[in-house]
Amino acid sequence: MEQTSVSPVFVGRGPEVGALEAALRRADEGKPQAVLIGGEAGVGKTRLIEEFLGSACRGGAVTTLGGCLEVGAEGLPFAPLATALRRLHRGLGAELERAAEGMEGHLTRLLPDFGADDAEPNDEFGRARLFEHTARLFERLSDGQTIVLAIEDLHWSDRSTRELLAYLIRTLHRARVLIVATYRTDDLHRRHPLRPFLAELDRLRTVQRLELARFGRAEVAAQLAGILGTEAPGRSLVDRIHERSEGNPFFVEELATAHQEGCHTGLTESLRDLLLVRVEALPDETQRVLRIAAEGGSYVEHGLLEAVLDEGEESLTEALRTAVGANVLRPDTDGEGYRFRHALVREAVSDDLLPGERYRINRRYATVLEQQGELVCGNGLAARLANYWYQAHEPAKALPTALEAARAARRRNAFAEQLRMLERALELWDEVPEEIRDTTVRPHDWAGTFPACGCDGAHCAGLYLVDVLAEAVTAARRSGDRDRGLSLAKRALKLVDEEAEPERAAWFLIQRAQMFGHLRRGGAQEEIDRAQQLVAGLRPSPVQAEVLALAVGHVMLLDPSAGDMAMAERAVELARAVDAPMVELHALTTLGTLRANLGDPEAGLALLHEAVERARPAGVVDVLCRALNNLSSMELSLGRAEEAAALAREGLAVAQGNGLLANTGAILAGNLVEALLVLGRRQEAEELLAEWDDSRAGTFHAFLDRLRSELALDRGDLAAAEEYFQRARQAGKVVQQPQHDLPVARLAIRLAMRAGRPLDARAELLAVLDGLADRPGDVGLSDGCVNGLLPVLVEGAAAEADSRGVPSADLGRPVVLRRIAEVAAGLRPGTELHRAWSELLAAELARAEGADSPGQWAAAVGSLRALGLGCPLGQALYRQAEALLAAGRREEAAGLLREVDELVTSGRYLRQDAALLTARAGLAAARPVPVPRAAEPADPAEEFGLTPRERDVLDRLALGRTNRQIAEELYISPKTASVHVSNILAKLSVGSRGEAAALAHRLQLLGQGA
Repeated sequence: MEQTSVSPVFVGRGPEVGALEAALRRADEGKPQAVLIGGEAGVGKTRLIEEFLGSACRGGAVTTLGGCLEVGAEGLPFAPLATALRRLHRGLGAELERAAEGMEGHLTRLLPDFGADDAEPNDEFGRARLFEHTARLFERLSDGQTIVLAIEDLHWSDRSTRELLAYLIRTLHRARVLIVATYRTDDLHRRHPLRPFLAELDRLRTVQRLELARFGRAEVAAQLAGILGTEAPGRSLVDRIHERSEGNPFFVEELATAHQEGCHTGLTESLRDLLLVRVEALPDETQRVLRIAAEGGSYVEHGLLEAVLDEGEESLTEALRTAVGANVLRPDTDGEGYRFRHALVREAVSDDLLPGERYRINRRYATVLEQQGELVCGNGLAARLANYWYQAHEPAKALPTALEAARAARRRNAFAEQLRMLERALELWDEVPEEIRDTTVRPHDWAGTFPACGCDGAHCAGLYLVDVLAEAVTAARRSGDRDRGLSLAKRALKLVDEEAEPERAAWFLIQRAQMFGHLRRGGAQEEIDRAQQLVAGLRPSPVQAEVLALAVGHVMLLDPSAGDMAMAERAVELARAVDAPMVELHALTTLGTLRANLGDPEAGLALLHEAVERARPAGVVDVLCRALNNLSSMELSLGRAEEAAALAREGLAVAQGNGLLANTGAILAGNLVEALLVLGRRQEAEELLAEWDDSRAGTFHAFLDRLRSELALDRGDLAAAEEYFQRARQAGKVVQQPQHDLPVARLAIRLAMRAGRPLDARAELLAVLDGLADRPGDVGLSDGCVNGLLPVLVEGAAAEADSRGVPSADLGRPVVLRRIAEVAAGLRPGTELHRAWSELLAAELARAEGADSPGQWAAAVGSLRALGLGCPLGQALYRQAEALLAAGRREEAAGLLREVDELVTSGRYLRQDAALLTARAGLAAARPVPVPRAAEPADPAEEFGLTPRERDVLDRLALGRTNRQIAEELYISPKTASVHVSNILAKLSVGSRGEAAALAHRLQLLGQGA
């Protein structure tokens, strides 16, 4: 009678099953979830998944499963998603096809059943489009039913699979989808690529990680009872197997099987020997089949195995039946091939091979596949063939097949896998003689990235190493591995003779410049300068146009001059002359932005509109998003917040529809948030920002953190505002740009004043003024810099006015005010917005000297009203009311204060200041101003709405405890303690922990905690 080591009883895992069922319930409610299950090899991850999927299916959910394959270093691109979709297609049929309508050309890269993909471009945005349409497919499928997508063996996943999985987890906001994935924890060495992936997902609210522990003795006993078919295994047997297996369910199975076969003490301590016990007990022919199957990979097709063995069907079937019966192999659920029951068994069998034996087996696999490629899935053929030749130690064969696998990966927009194969080709390059390379490698296949040979590639005698490096640099940039791209470009530059091949060298230099910029590192300008020197004086070419366009685009972000505008015009003309439309539209966008920033905003807007209109029908969505982003920013700088918001929304829609949210979505979202803040639509801005965590924001997270800080400050959460501010400032230190630095400086002044630190506010202002003083005397500020500088000067002047009477601040004020006035006198207001800010600055400077008048404030208010700028308007109205009260014009002041209270852009602090001024002046308030109760309540803390837990925290805060100490005393996390402290500061309307403690003592709020 055949015995099995697999327990028929599912043992333990109650908490894990409960967590999975809870996640499924949340997914049923339209709240997509993800559960990541980790554990060492053999701990029972697959069994848990099988049990849960069965339960979910019985409950009405649609389930599908895909597994990552171990092929080479990181497996096949998208393999588990392709398998899962194939199973969904078999189960749902026409329903899946209806859900994919309109997206078949994109989704065919995952599931060829959707049709041909000839129309889908293989550009750097193809992968983003694939990701977006995959998300849409799951959204459509989950309309009316819950989908459970399970992915096994994530530790073998390729980078493209991980990124697609992360994209689904982040973007499926309302779909009824549960994603479950498993991975081996003992395979995750320090530099394993899955580690940063898991760390990023840990930060998402919808992601839960479960760690499967080893079994305890009671669970081992239950497992043994199921395997042996007894109610109570002997105590000594349980103790022995529990000790030797250390609670690993797989090892328990192996030891139980050995016990059934009479091997009670004969096993060695070696893991490999333990894993090979069952294999070595099989007939010799079955062992031979297993050795060959082990080199086929974690999954091997029946037809391929049959062809490699080249023996009769009957003998192969008998050997496979024996292996399956012994639970060494198991048929794949698709019924077309086999997997080892546990990957450790396959590894042990493979490791037991002699070197020459391994080479011969891999050579046989490769030879068969070259002749009968239809034996494996078309998407995996190139990678499998490349891996077999590589493991066979045949460099002359491995090199061209690695290049072919790279091309196949590029066609599927799997750029990380393309890079891996190209790096293998680079590794093999010197092992293959030049004459063999010339006859086996087809150079014309590689002309699409860069004509590195100096021609169109079709007439070259052979492929050059620099061609492969050019392709690898592009793959690294597209896959986001920009550090690797930098090193590859550096290696290429060492091979290029700059004097003989200046364009080739310039191309690599601008690739490095782009990657420096994306990484927010210095060094981009040096690379651009060198590239410009190399192409200067050469005949016009696409490379020359790209160098010029990149150069002027880079300087546009700094402090451009009229000479830079002329360079942008040359870039546009050159791109037209050499028929490089993409480069031309990028240069046109830069030119429009420069013209608007250098004194001709309407002409600049016209050029930006032209770039947008030309990009739309051309389908160049990356240029379209950039042009919409710049146009939105320009409209906002001119005071047209509604137009700016509409353009930013359009850009976001384009990015989302084409899978470009990861590239340009964050900066477009930031532009939209800025416009919403100007319009006073804070709630909408808060909701939009909540969708963008650091992993989605990319290099623009500093921009979004600054906006988060401004929102937190406006709602009175000083602690959160300070935290976001510090993050924004730290991120902006590497690459300094006025569009980032000036708004951050203004925010720093506001934060310092709200926290009662006037000298810190002054220091922030002086740092900006000192930076201006270091500029060459003949270089004027662009309108773009003036847009950011004027609000900083206004904030600095307001800080000086607010700190009048503070002895330490009074001391140096005259010098500071004089410096502000000198800078302001040198500015050339070119727009109505500039003039409005200039009037506001003049009024604040007068207030700082105690000489402001209602008329000065009225002029600023009038200009701001005309522009519809609610944010500075509220502050100007408040200051005008102060001046009117000083002049005895109480009724006019009361009306302005009511307007401040009703203005949607007035933040918490401004409304509070207006209410206090109304109360001090004895004016009729627009709505009741909170005042202390006549009779002291039984609990004074109720006046401030403090919860019992916040009172506990306040008691300890008043004793000088840190957040970590508070957390330890109250048995909460430091993060939770920080949130409580922030809430307390907001409810008490104070700016620091010291102020909170002083107020708590004065109002007798202490001792109220539980």
